[in-house]
Amino acid sequence: MMAIIGMFFQDGLTGSAWGDWANYTASPLRAFENELGVQAPVGFWDPAGFTADGSTENFARRRQTELKHGRISMLATMGYITPEITGKFPGYLSPSAGLKFADVPNGLAAISKVPAAGWGQILAYMAFCEVSQDQSAGTPAAAGDFGFKVLTASDPEAKKTKLAAELANGRLAMMAIIGMFFQDGLTGSAWGDWANYTASPLRAFENELGVQAPVGFWDPAGFTADGSTENFARRRQTELKHGRISMLATMGYITPEITGKFPGYLSPSAGLKFADVPNGLAAISKVPAAGWGQILAYMAFCEVSQDQSAGTPAAAGDFGFKVLTASDPEAKKTKLAAELANGRLAMMAIIGMFFQDGLTGSAWGDWANYTASPLRAFENELGVQAPVGFWDPAGFTADGSTENFARRRQTELKHGRISMLATMGYITPEITGKFPGYLSPSAGLKFADVPNGLAAISKVPAAGWGQILAYMAFCEVSQDQSAGTPAAAGDFGFKVLTASDPEAKKTKLAAELANGRLAMMAIIGMFFQDGLTGSAWGDWANYTASPLRAFENELGVQAPVGFWDPAGFTADGSTENFARRRQTELKHGRISMLATMGYITPEITGKIPGYLSPSAGLKFADVPNGLAAISKVPAAGWGQILAYMAFCEVSQDQSAGTPAAAGDFGFKVLTAADPEAKKTKLAAELANGRLAMMAIIGMFFQDGLTGSAWGDWANYTASPLRAAREM
Repeated sequence: MMAIIGMFFQDGLTGSAWGDWANYTASPLRAFENELGVQAPVGFWDPAGFTADGSTENFARRRQTELKHGRISMLATMGYITPEITGKFPGYLSPSAGLKFADVPNGLAAISKVPAAGWGQILAYMAFCEVSQDQSAGTPAAAGDFGFKVLTASDPEAKKTKLAAELANGRLAMMAIIGMFFQDGLTGSAWGDWANYTASPLRAFENELGVQAPVGFWDPAGFTADGSTENFARRRQTELKHGRISMLATMGYITPEITGKFPGYLSPSAGLKFADVPNGLAAISKVPAAGWGQILAYMAFCEVSQDQSAGTPAAAGDFGFKVLTASDPEAKKTKLAAELANGRLAMMAIIGMFFQDGLTGSAWGDWANYTASPLRAFENELGVQAPVGFWDPAGFTADGSTENFARRRQTELKHGRISMLATMGYITPEITGKFPGYLSPSAGLKFADVPNGLAAISKVPAAGWGQILAYMAFCEVSQDQSAGTPAAAGDFGFKVLTASDPEAKKTKLAAELANGRLAMMAIIGMFFQDGLTGSAWGDWANYTASPLRAFENELGVQAPVGFWDPAGFTADGSTENFARRRQTELKHGRISMLATMGYITPEITGKIPGYLSPSAGLKFADVPNGLAAISKVPAAGWGQILAYMAFCEVSQDQSAGTPAAAGDFGFKVLTAADPEAKKTKLAAELANGRLAMMAIIGMFFQDGLTGSAWGDWANYTASPLRAAREM
């Protein structure tokens, strides 16, 4: 009611239902719409009407105040965060009072520990900042420029960009520090210790399915603030259904793009083939009335076929499909938790696909449609590499500015080069050892005395830091790096990185960018590992309590990798889960070895003579190799395959602890009376099975893409390798 009355007034007064900003040519707010801090998507935003008087003097005064508050808040926010991450300074804050930095608590409680002299220093510094420069209207200091070049620049545009960024960061910091103050004041903890919220209604749900690391229980909208378990169960049931529908919908988008459409007719009566149905949202227009009836009927069946009232299995998402449930409560919990996570991801994915499809008319968002995108300016730049192509998820290049792009590229090159040197500095001493002799003869410091990694920082003498800084300064000032110069593009004349041939130079610089990006990731990982373990390489001997220790002597742990589980499947330390996965790995490996041999053998030895199916008149020689063979298998053949699979599964007891659970089905080719010989054979089988799993997947892809089980070279008529082979 309030909204529509407002719209009527606005429309009647301006002649525009939405109030066209172009009509307000005489508005005093026009004076400030191009000021610093006016940023997309909000634009100039002053809901309290501070600028309604149009006074530029008042605006400048408030801007000066905003900058100061923002800077103080950024320092205060870092003051909260830094001690939590890096710890406190060593030594004394006040030697006269016997007060150590370590004795000062984080957050608001620190105020009570500051000695009188400390408050004096704080106030003196504040006074110095206020009175050391002329801040009257029109002076640089009035606009926040105190001569610290980190915040300003000789280039007006660069200066404007930096100050705009500072304003945005300051506004964020003001919000952040107020939030921290409230949290600290309410809980007595600078970071808000969850252990303090013993009476929170959210406690009722912190052990529910879907509460997963690293976020934990997360309900920013406060749906569970009433503590109602009934409402929680209803929402969980809804979440499961939405997640399942979204998973099906996401696969419905993806599958036709990869596998193609079904053969034949979707609706014979309407003459509609599956091939005639487009992918994505456009498919909706092609579904016949009978199809909508089937969809609605199936939805109704799912809803009414089982009792879903509170407390029933169906209310918890258990409809009796054993792929999602299990007789073992822990296994069932794990499966349902995984389903929830996958469903949440699918809900995000399908909404993204809908938007992309609706905006571009293409289920996958055809890049060819974005002809006017500012990103087009950079799609052929160095560093744009397959398979990602031009990748800028943070939108740094969304403004299309080639100047900003060049500046960021120059910075990326420098960071990459430093990171490559730093990474090699970590690796080389571990492999080759240290230099002989002294690093600092005057200090009696040998190279051999300098530890690897972060601990080396404490050993660098003052003269060493001077040399490091001098070299950095030389690299920065020895050449003109302004826009358009070779140095701005990273070319400092070192011919190892450049070349007289433009294509060779481009290739080298592209390789350098890729290596630099990898090195930036590598050195950060090394820093974290070193900081957490005290070892530049993360000494495995330090992880004595790791749950992975339980599996380091298992079959399949082979040099040079050792125990390798990058996905963290064994992080829970469960021997039961490990045994189940090992059993599955053995089966998959054995099937893959048979499948791989099934691809290779007919190519080498030919087919078996005679008939595969005498009743169908089908000879073995008529069955093609590879995936195409699937279309030739008669119904009885599929029956035999399924019967053999069932026999392997049910003919022996495979429960935990039995020989079959460990892959021993009594076929002596894989076992032996000698335990060591048996262990060697099973280890070899695991390795061969892993290789076969990789091999058969590669064969499937090659066969599916080329139509040939072995990838017929004759199909690659346009390959650039043709030129090399024919030379």
